[in-house]
Amino acid sequence: MSMGNHVKGFNEFTTSFYEEGHAALSAALGVRADVRHLPSHLAATQFPDSLSELAQYSAVIFSDIGSDTLLLHPDTFIRFLPRSNRLLVLRDYVANGGGFLMIGGYMSFSGIGGRAHYHRTPVEEVLPVNILPYDDRVEVPEGFTPQVMQPDHPVVAGLGTRWPILLGYNRVAAKPESQVILSYGQDPILAIWSFGHGRAAAFASDCAPHWGSAEFVAWSYYPLFWAQLLGWLTCAEQ
Repeated sequence: MSMGNHVKGFNEFTTSFYEEGHAALSAALGVRADVRHLPSHLAATQFPDSLSELAQYSAVIFSDIGSDTLLLHPDTFIRFLPRSNRLLVLRDYVANGGGFLMIGGYMSFSGIGGRAHYHRTPVEEVLPVNILPYDDRVEVPEGFTPQVMQPDHPVVAGLGTRWPILLGYNRVAAKPESQVILSYGQDPILAIWSFGHGRAAAFASDCAPHWGSAEFVAWSYYPLFWAQLLGWLTCAEQ
């Protein structure tokens, strides 16, 4: 949900509209898998809260959804009732063989004002990167081209070494055991690793505007990149 405030002299009014930014990513992944998109306002009540429910899925992707949405089910926040910790459920899901990807954005990793708040949570434990405890956004309005560190890795094989520009990212730090596939300077843009019997990845920029530039979303290899990353996460490709 987006809202805008308009001031017209003495008068002011607010407008709001609902939008979803997953279309390009869902279309790319839909070539390989059945995709269920769960917007943040529904994830609060509909995201699985047990390992058996989550195990029905081969991989889970978070993008622009803060930790509070999953920690504070209305039963807990409004009715003061205990509920399962869904971040712990996710950690156990990956440890048991699931795939997990966090995509960057204003409510990913630490996020704007630190409000995504995944630092020192079970999600940080699962990810191949350490998350900052404060606002981690890096705006690059002039655009940057990520450097391909491992061009032969199955995740990026066949995509070439010249990538389209991105317009920003969340600053994270790669854990020593991780593999950095894409980077910008000293910052990882794509890092991967194995966690228990599963696999996890962190893509620090976005899959859609504004950080995911129009050039990136229109890139001819955009669908293949996400399909190969999903394939690696689900162990379909070694």
